[in-house]
Amino acid sequence: MSSKERLRLDAMSRVKRGEITVVEAAELMAVSLRQARRISKRFKAAGDQGLIHKLRGRTSNHRIPEELRDKIVRRHQERYRDFGPTLASEKLAEEGLVLSPDTLALILKERHLYQPMRHRKKHRRRRERRKHFGSMIQIDGSHHDWFEGRANGCVLMVMVDDATGRTWARFYSAETTEAAFDVFGRWVKNQGVPRSLYVDRHSIYRDEDHPEKPTQFGRAMRELQVELILARSPQAKGRVERKHRVFQDRLVKELRLRGISDLEQANVLLEKIVLPEFNKRYAIDPVLEADLHRKAPERIEEVLCVREQRVVGNDWCIRWKNRWLQIELQSGSAGLAGRKVTVKQLGDGKLLIEREGKKLSFKELGNRPKKPIAAKAKVQQVNNRRWRPGPDHPFNRESRAIQASRARAAAPPRAAALARVSHP
Repeated sequence: MSSKERLRLDAMSRVKRGEITVVEAAELMAVSLRQARRISKRFKAAGDQGLIHKLRGRTSNHRIPEELRDKIVRRHQERYRDFGPTLASEKLAEEGLVLSPDTLALILKERHLYQPMRHRKKHRRRRERRKHFGSMIQIDGSHHDWFEGRANGCVLMVMVDDATGRTWARFYSAETTEAAFDVFGRWVKNQGVPRSLYVDRHSIYRDEDHPEKPTQFGRAMRELQVELILARSPQAKGRVERKHRVFQDRLVKELRLRGISDLEQANVLLEKIVLPEFNKRYAIDPVLEADLHRKAPERIEEVLCVREQRVVGNDWCIRWKNRWLQIELQSGSAGLAGRKVTVKQLGDGKLLIEREGKKLSFKELGNRPKKPIAAKAKVQQVNNRRWRPGPDHPFNRESRAIQASRARAAAPPRAAALARVSHP
């Protein structure tokens, strides 16, 4: 019996023993007097069994028919076997098989086809969201087999606003400085320059060998007056990490269903369909309405780029990644040789050369011709060592034989002398 039914059993037993009246029992059971009288009547007729609900053990009128349940399970196993209940119910609804995620999970559990995963996690203190949109953006790269072996590996660069959860993402071949510049530049183009960025300790954002020296990305953020916050653990930037889990579950299956296996089509799907729907569904309103994004400066592509200094040679050439760049005469004064210039490589690969804020015109040369190297005369090897015959050489064997015969010839006189000395 349920707790409610046990409460009614106690009240009706007291009425039967005459301890209380039906009116008082109605107050104990929190039912009306008419309902209490019906309960009392059933208790007198059937005893304890009369207090049990009549629908217990009967099939619900809202139960999905067995034929439809079989069809749902068969379709799930054919196409959505590795989908979670929520995503699988959404995809089944697109095919006309409408049911809730909980119902789908119950159906699969009955047939031992689904077992929820339970992860024990460490207790951590929750950090409150920022109150303004644009106050802090979390950025990180997600490495995963996005195309399930249909294409080369790639990385999904994800940006999440801390206050609203608004998300922007894009696929790149690798997690590089150029990829970080590009995804940040696209956010700036759409929203503006945020106040701060929350990142991990990847070499893009921090030089472990020279922490005091900013990286290319750190230098660009300093110019844009964007605070760069380095997280000490993945859990610290949990919002973007949780977005990785959602994308690795849902986006992988969406790419599979649409047969997409290259970066260009995947980025179109993200920009046109996935991200708008994602933000519409999961983004929330900020606590305060003020948007803290700042207007992007002019020529921001010259800030979000790789920038290094080079020294001009006496021939007015500089070297950039095994490329020779010839500075034109009209670009500078005669004293340009030996001076430092700044080389900028934009995101599209275009190169710029500047000197004290002034752009210099240049042209790219081919590889410098190598100086011919005179062939060295081959030195003839002369063996000046004196040759000595080995011990097995016939000459040495003959010499040893002569010496042995001479020793035998001289041996008898010495033996006779010794014999005379020993026997006088």
